[in-house]
Amino acid sequence: MSTETTSTKGGHARSTRQQRIVDHVLAAGSASATELVELTGVSLMTVHRDVDELVRRGLVRKYRGGVSAQPTSVFESHSEYRRTVRLAEKNAIADAAVALVEPGSSIVLDDSSTALTLVDRLPEVGPLTVVTNYLPALETLKTMPEVRLIALGGDYSRTHDSFGGIGCLEAIAAMSVDAAFVSTSSMTGSMTFHQEQEIVAVKRAMLDIATRRVLLMDSSKAPRRALHQLRPLSAFDDLVVDDGVPADLLEEMREHTRVTVASGKN
Repeated sequence: MSTETTSTKGGHARSTRQQRIVDHVLAAGSASATELVELTGVSLMTVHRDVDELVRRGLVRKYRGGVSAQPTSVFESHSEYRRTVRLAEKNAIADAAVALVEPGSSIVLDDSSTALTLVDRLPEVGPLTVVTNYLPALETLKTMPEVRLIALGGDYSRTHDSFGGIGCLEAIAAMSVDAAFVSTSSMTGSMTFHQEQEIVAVKRAMLDIATRRVLLMDSSKAPRRALHQLRPLSAFDDLVVDDGVPADLLEEMREHTRVTVASGKN
């Protein structure tokens, strides 16, 4: 067996083991080092190395004797965390939102986990041009033969698993698309928000180049606020939410935009 093959297999095993640790800590809220040794079947030293790597990536927090995953605004921004939560709601939203994607059109997708869920439905639509800065979306879209894929470059963020900065903003500004499908961290009945100004800048740029603007939001994000205002809800042509949004909040949202309520029930 070649050194390269051995290295690849070792890297895959480490990645799988670290994902098991993350999943366990997310589910339990915290775990001791001894517990993680029993979970993974590796040595205490290897567990400590794995935990140090996960801490560096922002997935867990280390404390004396163990790790925790109590979400904070920073932790909630992490791509790997966002892709593990509210899956039923995001799938319902994506099922409804795909009807808003026109065959033959051009669309831009942000680095949200909700937009990533929509990506899996795009083969149902037919030929499309898709523009995105989100690396997991790029990895999936590159396998779709009917998608013309345009990748937005710039500064890579390991936390968001996406590209941003001046290079990304300039690339977006040079384009024009039929529709933008975006999400954000929080909203009220009339305003959308995000806690990071760099992310706000990219989302605003994407909205500015789109003829139609579609907001995808699961019910856990409303009513909530964050540090930076993104855009008023009235700036969006469509809002797609799941059926967990309270009736009075839905009524307020409908005063500002067209609202589609996606039901996850059969």
